[in-house]
Amino acid sequence: MGRIDRFEDLEVWQISRELCRLVEDFFQTTELGNNYALRNQMERSSGSVMDNIAEGFGRGGNKEFHNFLSFSKGSCTELKSQFYRSFDKKLIGEEDFQKALAMTDHCTNKIGALMYY
Repeated sequence: MGRIDRFEDLEVWQISRELCRLVEDFFQTTELGNNYALRNQMERSSGSVMDNIAEGFGRGGNKEFHNFLSFSKGSCTELKSQFYRSFDKKLIGEEDFQKALAMTDHCTNKIGALMYY
């Protein structure tokens, strides 16, 4: 891997940004947008995934970056659980649910791979 000078160039950050966009799309196109408590939790969790990657990168140290990647991975797992809650409450359909699970798993795997690079 070559030198990366900006967090925006990290593939894992780009994937986490896509995940945030997916969550926002669900707010606009499904009943999830009307469940304000769950919506708020999901907004915070999804934002935390990408924000912790950026913050850890910005701190400049490998140990701190690793710690913040760990926080990000935890937030991504939290978001996955919230997708289960959304599906169980019938706020999102099967197709959206499967897409969300695939995306959170992909993001979690990429974060884990970067943690142990």
